[in-house]
Amino acid sequence: MEANKNLQDIEYIKNMMNKSTQFISLSGMAGVLAGVYALVGAFYVNFLIESHAYEYITLESTTFRLIVATAFIVLFLSLITAYILTVRKAKKMGEKVWNPSSRRLVMNFAIPLFTGGIFALLLLKNGHYGLISPVVLIFYGLACVNASKYTFRDVRYLGITEIILGLIAIEFSGYGLHFWVVGFGICHIFYGAFMYFKYERNS
Repeated sequence: MEANKNLQDIEYIKNMMNKSTQFISLSGMAGVLAGVYALVGAFYVNFLIESHAYEYITLESTTFRLIVATAFIVLFLSLITAYILTVRKAKKMGEKVWNPSSRRLVMNFAIPLFTGGIFALLLLKNGHYGLISPVVLIFYGLACVNASKYTFRDVRYLGITEIILGLIAIEFSGYGLHFWVVGFGICHIFYGAFMYFKYERNS
């Protein structure tokens, strides 16, 4: 009996330590919706490209501006959705959204992500268009792996998947949009749904 009680105490302390260092209010459904937004955005971009198949798309062209605007709209909707669903889940679990764990999560996610964003802009500026999609996928994957230390471990596997896709995309640079569909669309939907059914459905 005493041994069982000690094991229970150790398990309790371990769980408390995990809760104090991990932000567990991330919403899997937010990942699913981000994937849906990415798919819709990618199909619209593909429509723009096919509609101007005989036009050379430059940085100053209306088509390019629409493509960039679409990317920012998808990003904005994904962030807003993630924030709303995370706040709702945090309240349900009695957890504060902005706490030491979430601050560490955001910081470790943001550093690789912003580095990759600046790198992608420099590639765009210098005309290396074929490398933009792989670079964004790789750095986004690195951001997920880096942030996974402070939230669900499943985020790490999403990050590794994105890195692998990015490396493959370098070899097939002419199919950047297709890899975006898989990486930011299908993978987000799959991992988001997996996390939802694993952590949230019965909570």
